[in-house]
Amino acid sequence: MFHDPAGFAFAAALGEHWRAIRREYEAIAPLAFDWPERELYGEGWKVYGLYDFPRGEKLPSGERCPLTSELVERHFPRHGAAGFSVLHPRTRIRPHRGFPGPYLRCHLALKVPGEACGLKVNGQTRRWREGDVLVFDDREEHEAWNDNEEERVVLLVDFIP
Repeated sequence: MFHDPAGFAFAAALGEHWRAIRREYEAIAPLAFDWPERELYGEGWKVYGLYDFPRGEKLPSGERCPLTSELVERHFPRHGAAGFSVLHPRTRIRPHRGFPGPYLRCHLALKVPGEACGLKVNGQTRRWREGDVLVFDDREEHEAWNDNEEERVVLLVDFIP
């Protein structure tokens, strides 16, 4: 299930800073590593963590992205994992459910290469738009894809509403 991002104060704040957050991502992009659950995607899903799952404790890697880390701390007082999620070209994340718990998931779109990428949650499909936020319940069945020729990048934050 998707939630209206207008109902969350952080959406406007992230939208204001999305270009600066993207620049921080670009500086660490070569350090992103494969998401460990390879059975969900095969190849092409990379991540760079700022805060761990599920406790939301700051990781040493977060020091490389001071603005992004500060925005997470200020606008998500009760958060879990946070970091960058990268789908390389022609990558699909198979339908799955997230971990049980009280969290919703926020995606701030930082790099969206075209219309051939999206997110489906419980049968509803949305497309990312650079600078915009999507909020959804990842405990529901969801999948994502990038059928473009360039990578798709989002800032991902799990938070307790």
